[in-house]
Amino acid sequence: MTYLNDRKKVTVQTIIRKKAKGEPIAVLTAYDYFIARLLDRAGIDVILVGDSASNVVHGHDSTLPISMDIMVAHTAAVARGTEKALIVADMPFLSFQPSIETAVLNAGRFLKEGNAHAVKIEGGVEMASTIRRVVECGIPVMGHIGLTPQSIHRFGGPKVQGRRDKSRAYLMESALALEEAGCFSIVLELIETSAASEITSALKTAATIGIGAGRNCDGQVLVINDILGMREEGFKPKFLRQYADLPPVISKAVEEFIRDVRTGAYPGDDESYSNSD
Repeated sequence: MTYLNDRKKVTVQTIIRKKAKGEPIAVLTAYDYFIARLLDRAGIDVILVGDSASNVVHGHDSTLPISMDIMVAHTAAVARGTEKALIVADMPFLSFQPSIETAVLNAGRFLKEGNAHAVKIEGGVEMASTIRRVVECGIPVMGHIGLTPQSIHRFGGPKVQGRRDKSRAYLMESALALEEAGCFSIVLELIETSAASEITSALKTAATIGIGAGRNCDGQVLVINDILGMREEGFKPKFLRQYADLPPVISKAVEEFIRDVRTGAYPGDDESYSNSD
């Protein structure tokens, strides 16, 4: 463990300062107490309670089905396992799109009930007025442009953004608008490398957090299940670096447990209670 007792609490201002100083920002997702505790003690800067929980925890084929109540519950669990990292809660589909009032009320739930420190809102320039109002209410916002999974049907699949002039112009306009609206950081997902680099350079205070957007972003984010190999077989986007392969380890442990139960090897005498205990 690299966790240090004197490590300072990461805040929104910490992220802004890291961008100014050129210090890379490390972000991972988490959805439960135990994983959040491990990430926090390892020294992660930001824990994103992603709506990717819809896929990797609940087994849906998109992020669209997950609800506010479920996301708030995941966020609260993560918060209980976190001491130092900044906790950002992902606002799920239709929790902010219908109206500014809806967005403010739901964003507030993540802070009041989930103990998050900030929320993430998908969308470009069209969401700037919503984000501005949420920020005005004292709720920090991380933006999200490029491939936005809640709009996956509009994109027609996971396609790299920013390869054409029109797309690049929209992404730059959106990034600048979100920064002006008050975003302290912006996720750049599946964006052509040079376009992401240009956006990162153009932003003065909002840190860019890349996922499939090249090495020139201010930080990087991946899904914890993905880096541990805990996804469906065949899931291997180009941007993903897998740091562990846990499924065989888990399967082996379960198989050994089943064998020991069936053969009577478990529990043994030292795992059973007697009158002398």
